[in-house]
Amino acid sequence: MTLHALAAGLAAHPSILGKLDIAQATRGLGLTGDSAGQPGDDAAALPRPEGGWDLFAAEGFIPGFVADDPWFAGWCGVMVNLSDIAAMGGRATAITDMIWAPDAESAASLLAGLTQAAQAYAVPIVGGHTNLRAPALNLAVAVTGRAQALISSFAARPGDALIAAVDLRGGWRPRFDNWFAAADAPPSRLQGDLALLADLAEAGLVRAGKDISQGGIIGTSLMLAECSGCGFDIDLAAVPMPHGTDAARWLRAFPSFGFLLSVAPDKAAEVCARFAARDLAAAVIGQATPGTAIDLCQGADRARFWDWQTRPYLGLHADAVAHA
Repeated sequence: MTLHALAAGLAAHPSILGKLDIAQATRGLGLTGDSAGQPGDDAAALPRPEGGWDLFAAEGFIPGFVADDPWFAGWCGVMVNLSDIAAMGGRATAITDMIWAPDAESAASLLAGLTQAAQAYAVPIVGGHTNLRAPALNLAVAVTGRAQALISSFAARPGDALIAAVDLRGGWRPRFDNWFAAADAPPSRLQGDLALLADLAEAGLVRAGKDISQGGIIGTSLMLAECSGCGFDIDLAAVPMPHGTDAARWLRAFPSFGFLLSVAPDKAAEVCARFAARDLAAAVIGQATPGTAIDLCQGADRARFWDWQTRPYLGLHADAVAHA
């Protein structure tokens, strides 16, 4: 596959296009990146009078994914929300869940995934909403947290090093583009890996970032670029990925533990070293640019993935809204 075919295929993939729904919702709600809590970040950050921030995030899940893999959906209900808090430089404090199912038996596997993940990550489920008379199984989960120093989606600057940090241990789930790195991990490792993000924020080593969500490395880089008002050049050869994995799949995949971080160049080596010390793969995969496009690079070849100014993605940056 040529680099141009790879970029075009990614730009047309449902995993990428699904995020366009966010712009429809934010437009309907009248929200921009300047609204309270700064929508576009992985969690709303609300200043605390005594210092630091309260964090709040929530996730709703694709119905087909929940029906296909309910235990993993339950686990993800915890895992992805905790990643959102970590991506902000925070530590999670509590989880609530919202479950719909035709009956208790249908919900059992989903509840088991939620319970086991909450225990593994040592963050309590403190309540929620349950409907066992719904026509189908579905799930939403919310989380609270606190941060002393923030990692923002709005702070990447041209010239920054773009770091991808992922856990390559694990394997693919049977369907969808989901890599599961936590299956055999001891709880202490899971907890320590997430805590590393808050440690980096508090040490002043990271300027901006996001957790790698549905849409993968490429979709997350686009969200980070639009929020920050910059572009990114991504070196395909530098992207950490599991051995033998198709690049197109990996670039759009949800890696379960994965973060994109925008870092001052002189701090990149230390950031990568801190991940490596925990056996997590981390590498500089490109740099922030003064433009508005995400370009894939491979040797002397370059291919445009997306320009958020001409085609807004989240629709939260002032320049994107003006051109929508």
